[in-house]
Amino acid sequence: MSFWDTLKPTTRPPMAVAVDVSPDKLLVTLDWDDGQRTQATARLLRQNCPCAECVEEWSGRRTFEATSIPEDMKVIDVTPVGNYALCFTFGDQHKTGLFTWELVRTLTENPSASTRTGPTPG
Repeated sequence: MSFWDTLKPTTRPPMAVAVDVSPDKLLVTLDWDDGQRTQATARLLRQNCPCAECVEEWSGRRTFEATSIPEDMKVIDVTPVGNYALCFTFGDQHKTGLFTWELVRTLTENPSASTRTGPTPG
């Protein structure tokens, strides 16, 4: 029995064991503790930032148009947050989103699965 089994009633999600940013800072590659390797562009990550500045708390609505994020968005820095998330500093100096392992894995495994494409009318 692992430490996680004694604290959490659910299965621990896969966790990144290595995070590499490409030399041009446009692509992030993650190696996971389950042996998988996934990738995402800096733009996709920035478009899906989960922070309160980017997503309205009550409605869950994106506060900007995802298409407004430039194609050449860069990741300037990556910082681990405890044992559950990453914080990216993007080229526009945005750095308040906590990207949980589940979110990062979803975005990097299936970029088209993103549901956060922009504000909804109303």
